[in-house]
Amino acid sequence: MPSTTTSAQLEALPAWARELSEKYYSGVTSMFVLHGNVRDLAPWKRPTAVEFLPLQRFLREALFGGRDLVLFYDRGGGLSFGHPDMKADFERALAGYDSFHGTRFSNGLPRNPDGVLNILDNYLRLRLVDNKKIAVVIDFAETIAPGGDSSGMPAEDRNSLVILKRWAQNPIFLQADVTFCLIAENLIELNLGLVQNPGVASIDIPLPEESERLDFIRVQVAARPLPAGSDVTPEALATLTAGLKRVQLQGLISDAVENQRPLTMKFLVKRKKDLIEAESGGLLEFVQSRFDLSMVAGHEPAKKKLYDAARAIRAGKTDVVPMGYVICGPVGTGKTFLTTCFAGEIGIPAVTLKNFRSMWQGQTEGNLERILNLLKAMSPIAVIVDEADAQLGNRSASGDSGVSNRVFAQIAQFMGNTELRGKVVWFLLTCRPDLLPVDLKRQGRAEEHIALFYPHTDEERLAMLRAMQKKSCMQIASPEAEQFFLKNSVGLSGADVEAILIRARMKSALENDTVLGEDDLKAAIEDFIPPSYPTEIELQTLYAVLECTSKSLLPDPYRTMDRGELVRRTNELSALTRG
Repeated sequence: MPSTTTSAQLEALPAWARELSEKYYSGVTSMFVLHGNVRDLAPWKRPTAVEFLPLQRFLREALFGGRDLVLFYDRGGGLSFGHPDMKADFERALAGYDSFHGTRFSNGLPRNPDGVLNILDNYLRLRLVDNKKIAVVIDFAETIAPGGDSSGMPAEDRNSLVILKRWAQNPIFLQADVTFCLIAENLIELNLGLVQNPGVASIDIPLPEESERLDFIRVQVAARPLPAGSDVTPEALATLTAGLKRVQLQGLISDAVENQRPLTMKFLVKRKKDLIEAESGGLLEFVQSRFDLSMVAGHEPAKKKLYDAARAIRAGKTDVVPMGYVICGPVGTGKTFLTTCFAGEIGIPAVTLKNFRSMWQGQTEGNLERILNLLKAMSPIAVIVDEADAQLGNRSASGDSGVSNRVFAQIAQFMGNTELRGKVVWFLLTCRPDLLPVDLKRQGRAEEHIALFYPHTDEERLAMLRAMQKKSCMQIASPEAEQFFLKNSVGLSGADVEAILIRARMKSALENDTVLGEDDLKAAIEDFIPPSYPTEIELQTLYAVLECTSKSLLPDPYRTMDRGELVRRTNELSALTRG
């Protein structure tokens, strides 16, 4: 980044680098935190072509190519320099420092970061006397100024933090041509006091968008054509790789070329699943549903709402799609199945949010930041959070050093981002919606509350039976067998019905029979004892009724029921379960 930057030079840089340049030349900021997609390739538009460089090389050549001194430091690798002449200059200065102070740093720098930063502080001041233009890049900055309470830090980390804060607001550095860049994947893992310092600006490096992926893929394929038999075009590859980094795209193409393995749609879908799950640290799991909403038995009003949302997304009318859904109802009503069928219906990827909490300080928030950045890059996507009341934290939680509060704030802020309406659709699944924080289920977040119930009529029970047959590829021998099932399945949940059919199928399979007869069903039903927790089931049902945001979703007995009576009965049952 030379002292004066032309508009043409700025246009050659990606958006995040232009933002950094503009903030630097405003004269109020000399320290920047680069976070997000910092382990990827950055594009640099040269007069004849576009180059894609690792971040440190991009900083050295593209952003700070006009600097007299460019220094790199990280806790593991120590100091390095942009050019051998820069290293020689530092060694000469260090020899003078040793001569004056009686030290022996020329033989080896201190291993502790605060010692290195103190030496750098002296070196920077010395070279500013000569009007040198300087850039200092500190990688893995979270290992030098980690998040958490500074009172609990080791002395060397506290000293490093003080030096960095002093640099951020030093008027000498602000007036001179000096830039500090701290690099960290997750902003939340850095010390909050440093990040929020008025002399520090945070710059988010995003994952590449579709157009950026397409530019990169075209350059790669032009240099190394895909092997014969590949059935994906660059345009299709760019569309299907949402959420991937350029280095991952480069790996996909290199693997196909080097091994002469055709890059097919089937291989790409599987490989992308593996790459995304690895990138999330195993905290996201792809849901690959072979079902659509036609496989869901009953729940017709709920299916209608989801059909409408699917049509709107396919038509590109994302402004009318709910930000998210609360799917509630007693255990065994098919909440997870309904949600995965919606993803299959619309053809967008769906992921389940796995347990991202960690025992290590700051790791939980860092995990969540990585997940949310991935979700934003992978849109459109459905995010399924099972047992959401336990997973997502609470503003009023205590006893975990504020982790739940911070997790709650991160998720609430992301869910409320209206720019993501129809792009990231949340499904919060719970049988206890009363335990979900109001801030998450209010309008503008998970705003549509869909309640599911056990089948109440013969028609609903018969529909469930036939859907289960279709799902498990089994046949029932006769209408008499169906009628027997209907008479003996009152009060059973979908999970209960599936369990009965599996038991019946085992009996017929062992007898080499391809269909289920009345005897098979009768034996399974008579042997089956459903789990007995009627109070909890009734309580979960009433909570679903109270939570539901649409009268059309409620069965007849509850649609006209007095709300005051519902609340009274719910409080009564809640007291019983607590007792």
